[in-house]
Amino acid sequence: MTQAPPLDPAVSAGESGTRRIEPRRPRRSHGDRAFAGVAHIVLVVWTLAVVLPLLWTVYSSFKTSREILTSPFSMPSEWNLDNFITAWTEAGIGRYFVNTLIVVGGALFLVMLLGAMCAYVLARFEFPGRRIIYYGMIAGLTFPIFLAVVPLFFVLMNMGLRGTYIGLILAYVGFALPFTVFFLYAFFRQLPEEIAEAAAIDGAGDFRTFFQIMVPLATPGLMSVTIFNFLGLWNQYLLPVVLNTDEDKYVLAQGLKSLQAQQGYESDWGAMFASVTITILPVLIVYVIFQRQLQGGLGPSTDK
Repeated sequence: MTQAPPLDPAVSAGESGTRRIEPRRPRRSHGDRAFAGVAHIVLVVWTLAVVLPLLWTVYSSFKTSREILTSPFSMPSEWNLDNFITAWTEAGIGRYFVNTLIVVGGALFLVMLLGAMCAYVLARFEFPGRRIIYYGMIAGLTFPIFLAVVPLFFVLMNMGLRGTYIGLILAYVGFALPFTVFFLYAFFRQLPEEIAEAAAIDGAGDFRTFFQIMVPLATPGLMSVTIFNFLGLWNQYLLPVVLNTDEDKYVLAQGLKSLQAQQGYESDWGAMFASVTITILPVLIVYVIFQRQLQGGLGPSTDK
């Protein structure tokens, strides 16, 4: 009677007596484990470097100026919203916040509309000069923003748009448009051509095909680039400082700078930290709410 060969450790018997092959886990070398350990340490250090100043700013916004100067790292003795009320009303952060919403909201609407239409045309239509326009858009990503602020200042001044909402919105759109076209080009490029052909057979024109068919299919990419643009436009500093000279139309970046300059050495540090907290809250809220869409839309979908 012959003896059965020993079972491989990766092979186990199922309930019916048949053997089931278990997947082998790849063995990690010492170099892989060392690299993973170093990577985790770097990530932990980076996380602490980002999160700790943010937490310190938030809980300092509930402290008085005396508490901030005498015990900057202790918790506030009393949790109240007095600093936020002072920052919103007396310091003028409320007005700056509304101005920022107007400028960023208008610029975001225009850049997404124009960027999506431009990317769709470049990706789906063949015409002379298409490559030149596309590579020109890509070249705009490499152009440093500080090299254009002086010419842009005089252009807006000659057009009578310096210190206006429209002038600042157009400047925002101009610098966000190349990234938007570059990002959305790949999404529209990979969409099935058969869908557009079927829409054309049903009598749909180019505009209807774009807005009712192609835009819904490219929703992951549109959501991702909208979030990226919102974060970049909300944190914009150089353009409004140079182009926006009307104090009544200051955005948050200018408002915080102006507030600190006005107070000088007698700063209300509690209200200042509250102002900074109000500035960063919209960014955090948008990222927390839309982080799944952001992560899911980083690459074009291949599903058809």
